[in-house]
Amino acid sequence: MGFLPLFTSMLLFSWTALNTALKITEVDLSIEPSATVNRSTNVTLRCKVKVLSFKNDELNRVYTIYKGERIIYSKTTNSSEDFLYSLLEARVSNNGKYKCKVNIMGEMKTSEAAMLTVTGMSTPILVLSKANVTEGESVRATCFAPDETGSLLFSFYKDSKEMDVVSGTFNTVTFIAKSVGDHAIHCSYSVFIMPNLFKSQQSKTVTLTVEELSLNPVLKISPQDNIYEGDTLKITCSVSDFEKDNQASYLLLSQGSEILKTGNTSVSVNWTAHARAPELTIECRLYVRGVEKVINKTVSVTELFSVPTLKMSPPKVFQGDSISLTCKSEILSRDRLDEEKLIYTLEPPEDPMTQQYKGVFTGIAKTIDFSYTCTAVANGIKKKSKVLTIRPKVPVSAPKIWVSGIPILGKKVEILCLSDTGTPPITYTLWKTNKQNQVATVQEFLKPANFTVLISEPGQLNEYLCRASNGDKKLQLSDKLQSTIIEPMTKAHLMVLPVSGDISEGHSVTLICSFIGTPPVTVRWFRDSHPNALETKTTNINNTNYPFVLSKEHSDKYYCKAENRANSVESNRVSLEVGMAMWKKLLIPGTIILVVFSVVMVGFVLFIRSRRGKRETAAELSVRSVVL
Repeated sequence: MGFLPLFTSMLLFSWTALNTALKITEVDLSIEPSATVNRSTNVTLRCKVKVLSFKNDELNRVYTIYKGERIIYSKTTNSSEDFLYSLLEARVSNNGKYKCKVNIMGEMKTSEAAMLTVTGMSTPILVLSKANVTEGESVRATCFAPDETGSLLFSFYKDSKEMDVVSGTFNTVTFIAKSVGDHAIHCSYSVFIMPNLFKSQQSKTVTLTVEELSLNPVLKISPQDNIYEGDTLKITCSVSDFEKDNQASYLLLSQGSEILKTGNTSVSVNWTAHARAPELTIECRLYVRGVEKVINKTVSVTELFSVPTLKMSPPKVFQGDSISLTCKSEILSRDRLDEEKLIYTLEPPEDPMTQQYKGVFTGIAKTIDFSYTCTAVANGIKKKSKVLTIRPKVPVSAPKIWVSGIPILGKKVEILCLSDTGTPPITYTLWKTNKQNQVATVQEFLKPANFTVLISEPGQLNEYLCRASNGDKKLQLSDKLQSTIIEPMTKAHLMVLPVSGDISEGHSVTLICSFIGTPPVTVRWFRDSHPNALETKTTNINNTNYPFVLSKEHSDKYYCKAENRANSVESNRVSLEVGMAMWKKLLIPGTIILVVFSVVMVGFVLFIRSRRGKRETAAELSVRSVVL
């Protein structure tokens, strides 16, 4: 490419960039005439934009109006004038936050949100399809919200209680008139603007008059007096004046929760009376056009015989014991029923019990829990007793007896008794030398009885035994208690052997610790100058010793501590003064004699030498004088 075309392209690019550069500096959205207005006010949203650009020509601008996050209007224009969006005759449904977004050649900016609040709602108008109706007729109610827009929720009220709610533009509800008399009906509506709900005033009240339905149920019962259980009653349920007011009807005849018969105009049934309660209530129900009318009558029914009761004798039994079950109806109408016609049976039949005579059954108690019911039957009437559950008790086993913790002479100890088997409650009795000492009753299985005794003699515990009983004829005894009583340590004495003589270095001595108390006994030897034990021994006799060879360092005070499972005692202190060894004693005077002898010898040698020097000096002087 030559220089001229390249230069031309660069100039064209620079000119285009300069003419298209722009910046949106501000977008402002305002609400006119104000942010809060009354209903039916014309509202204008004014969007004002400030733009910086090299190009003075008009720019294409895309304006988008938002309500919340939803776009409600968009327009493209090249006018630099403020953009206006109108809301004619504003309604509550126009309430919300509005924003204006501007897009100029890809440069975009959005205004801050502006809140519009419209006050005032139209008064709803209620219209009923009928103002006077008969029970069961349907009525259509319509609620109007004049000139309101948006998502509407309608509510309908009858005598100030809400009947139904219809959403959207569906403002009609149909209901059945049931209660006789005048009723006040009104409605209201709400405008739903997420997440808020704006509620209107209530409409004017409209009076709805409901007249009673001319049809009524009729109930006849025969007979009505002197009724006994098992008698047949003829019961008729019908509609009054059916021919006069021929409308679709439904009849339901019932006693308690049992439906006897159903029909349209008349139902009749032959019903066998029962005596589940002293009085029975018969109901006849009529349903016409959603209206329910009820009539009832009460009849008294006398029992032929009462529900039987099943009892066991004796009331408490043990496994394998003989038992007797008695089934009997306590109340019997003898003027209607001969007692001989009343038959008693026992269930379940697979559990064999022998019938001894009328209503009495005998057998053997099982080793597990088992249940029976009895049935009384006469004149086709069957009655069952409540379930009788028999729980045979398990006899107690011979109890075990032991002590808790360490028995110490002079202190209290707990003696425990427990049977491994046996149905609670179990009564435990502690005996001492054939005399009853203490009694305790335990309500839980495998929980021992606790007895507290004071140990005053060494062999006292071996005199105790335990007896257990839970009502069985046979009493169970434990073996005699076998337990050793620990006698506390009472005193300890320390002595040293040899008792007399010279205790000096190199000699052997023995410390002997004697004591009184139940073994095993742990003995520790101590000296005052050392905090730790010199030696520890455990013995089953009443003394022990600690021998060692003496040195000068062994001079000290010694003592021992004796301890068993009850307590510990400390002995007297014995002082050991370790003397010097014999050879050391002999070495000292010998050394002294040797030193003295050495000193004498040195002095003697020096004396001799001094004498000899004097003689030699005198001789030398004599020679010198002769020569002269």
